[in-house]
Amino acid sequence: MSSDDSERSKPLARGPAQQRIASWMDRAAAQPPQAGVAAATVILLRDAREGLETLMLRRDSRLDFVGGMWVFPGGRVDAEDRAGLADDDEIGAARRAAVREAMEESGLGIAESQLVTWAHWTPPAVTPKRFLTWFFAARAPEGKVEIDDGEIRDHAWMRPADALARRDAKQIELAPPTFVTLHQLGGFARVDDALAAARAWTPERYTTRIGRAPGGVVALWHGDAGYESGSADAAGPRHRLSMLDTGWRYERS
Repeated sequence: MSSDDSERSKPLARGPAQQRIASWMDRAAAQPPQAGVAAATVILLRDAREGLETLMLRRDSRLDFVGGMWVFPGGRVDAEDRAGLADDDEIGAARRAAVREAMEESGLGIAESQLVTWAHWTPPAVTPKRFLTWFFAARAPEGKVEIDDGEIRDHAWMRPADALARRDAKQIELAPPTFVTLHQLGGFARVDDALAAARAWTPERYTTRIGRAPGGVVALWHGDAGYESGSADAAGPRHRLSMLDTGWRYERS
C-alpha cells in the first residue's frame, strides 16, 4: 500500500468542526480536490414568544462531513429536481431540492414560491464532500416536525443566539455556513423582518478558503485581507470565522 493509499484509508476526523477541518487539510496533499455537488438548504423560520426561531436538525454521527452536526434541512440536488428545467437553471433545481428535502427530513411541506434566496456556499477544496449549496429561507408551515430517526437523529426549534451559545458551550456542533447564517439571523426579531431583508439584498456567494491559526483554523471569505493568500495572519480588513479551541468568532469589517 502506498503512503497516499494509507492516508486515504484513514477514517475522517470526528469531534469539533475545527479539528475535522485541520484533519482534512492534512489529508489534502494526498488526494486531489473533490468535484462539487449541487445542493440546497432551507432555513425554516417561525415567530415564538421570545423571538424568531429556526428549525435545526442533528445529523447521524456516522455520516461523513456533517456527522453529528446540527444543520438546517437540506441535501443534494437529484436528477428528478432538474427534470424539465434548462441545464443552467441551478437555482430552479435547488428550489425543488429544498422543498423535497424539507419534506423528507422534517415532514414540513412548503412551496417553491415561499422560498427566498439567502446565499450560496462553496466549501474549501480540502472538504471531503464539496456540496455547492444554495441557502433559502421560508416561513415554516404549521404542523408537527417528523424526522426519520435514521439520517436525522434529533430536532429542535432554536433562537439563533441560543444555538450559538450552545455551540460555545460545546453542547452542539455547527458547520461554518450554519454558524454564519445563525449570526445573520440573530439580527432579526421577526420572520417578516428576515424575509424582507433577504428579498432586498443580492444573495452573496461565499467561497471558503481555510488558513491555519494557533489553536485552530480560520475560514476566510471575500474581502478578508488574507483571502487571496490563505494567510490568517494578514493584516487588514476582516471577513472570517476564527474556529479556535478557545472559541469561535465571526468578524466582518
